[in-house]
Amino acid sequence: MGQTITEKIFSEHVGHKVYAGEIVRSPIDMVIGNDITTPISIRAFEEGGFEKLANPDGFAIVLDHFIPAKDIASANQAKISRDFAMKHNLKYFFDEKDMGIEHALLPEKGLVLPGDVIIGADSHTCTHGALGAFSTGMGSTDISFGMITGGNWFKVPESIKVVFKGKPAPFVTGKDLILEIIRILGVDGALYKTLEFTGDTIQYLTMDDRFSLCNMAIEAGAKNGIVAYDEVTKEFLDSRDSLRAEPKIHYSDEDATYCQVIEIDVDKLEPVIAYPFLPSNGHSVSQAVTDNIRVDQVFIGSCTNGRLSDFKIAAEILKDKKVARHVRLILTPGTQKILRDATKLGYIDTLVDAGAVVSNPTCGACLGGYMGILGDNEVCISTTNRNFVGRMGSRSSKIYLANSAVAAASAISGYITDPRSL
Repeated sequence: MGQTITEKIFSEHVGHKVYAGEIVRSPIDMVIGNDITTPISIRAFEEGGFEKLANPDGFAIVLDHFIPAKDIASANQAKISRDFAMKHNLKYFFDEKDMGIEHALLPEKGLVLPGDVIIGADSHTCTHGALGAFSTGMGSTDISFGMITGGNWFKVPESIKVVFKGKPAPFVTGKDLILEIIRILGVDGALYKTLEFTGDTIQYLTMDDRFSLCNMAIEAGAKNGIVAYDEVTKEFLDSRDSLRAEPKIHYSDEDATYCQVIEIDVDKLEPVIAYPFLPSNGHSVSQAVTDNIRVDQVFIGSCTNGRLSDFKIAAEILKDKKVARHVRLILTPGTQKILRDATKLGYIDTLVDAGAVVSNPTCGACLGGYMGILGDNEVCISTTNRNFVGRMGSRSSKIYLANSAVAAASAISGYITDPRSL
């Protein structure tokens, strides 16, 4: 019987063929923690009396949610992870000196690779599936088990095959493809399943698009999202300064079993806007323009859309233009390298000239932490991944999710705007 790419990754790790529905104990290639979740894992590790990590070079801590610290509590939270990293001389510890949002930073550093099994105590760990890895979020105690044993238990997920057909129209990105999938499936339509993204459209998607695509697989309830290795993946990996290990490349068999197949004609797709208060509440940008939605804040950043291409798109749209007087435009690069590259290429100057403000790389505003909190009844169009009640601030505020082109165009007019109209 044929296997999916996800089944093959687990088979390679456990040493024999496995299929969806089986319970396996698998070695883990990379365990990921951050400043919010890692202290809980550290407490479980230390209270259990453990003194050594099973695989120190397979454990990365990235301080990214509240760094630099926004208050005493966040400073103390970060201190727990920082002290642990120093005590165990962790090779892969990232704080203010080389900072970034974990799901942007680790691929940039060549630390997550095709064929890996990756877990992280953050739901958007599924981002790394864009490289052809099995990558998923787990709870902090599951992370501590991985720290102690170097492995964990998994139920091999069934796979939904998503077949994208056609070439995306201008201003249609990976963000729109995943918002359309979530609109079709709902927030739990892929519960504990793999979303395997395939079809001739994939060749047109940059790595940045693919990261966005896999990043939001969790918003449909999926265990992981995954895109098979190809020339785009190879080019991305070849451009890294170094890789943690050799990639292990897998492809789904033609006779692999899928629990569902979804086909989408991408060439007919418009930019998609997710209205409050669910990522599944998707509407076309044309509908949003008709609805005449006024915005107070535009946010471009996060692990979903804080990459170099996002700032390039925004700079091209905002060049020689100004942000509407009543609008705040906040930019949050995914990593220091993205910030530096965007500066060298002139994108940051263009965007600041237009009226934007640039923050340090952080999860910050995305989770309602800092660097862009919404006040009562304020409306934000955001390139982030969630728009739940109170997600970015006041419970009476509203968040509309969109790609970077729509966000930038909306900053100019002060209303949700179709970038094609500019």
